[in-house]
Amino acid sequence: ERYENPKIIVTNAPDDKLSGFGLDKVPYPVFSLQKNPPKTDPTYWQIFLEKNNLSIEDVVYFEHAEEAVKSALSVGITTFYYETEKTKLEEVAHFLDKNISQK
Repeated sequence: ERYENPKIIVTNAPDDKLSGFGLDKVPYPVFSLQKNPPKTDPTYWQIFLEKNNLSIEDVVYFEHAEEAVKSALSVGITTFYYETEKTKLEEVAHFLDKNISQK
């Protein structure tokens, strides 16, 4: 919450599964194309940007799925890959501090 920037949860989850992941209780908008296409397809990111009226310069993204990271990077989105069990929270914070201040 220390970042004032707007936040969007980006997922592949279908609408009927959002509550199972607790995404119906988050205080941010949730964006999903329900795997049509999946986040691993660069088209997902182009649609995401268009539907949210964003440019790549407006977005920083962190993700635990390596193929989704590659996809976001392929369209020019500043992206950080974190390995769920290995990456320290401080590394994510450093990435955000470094990149949000530039945006």
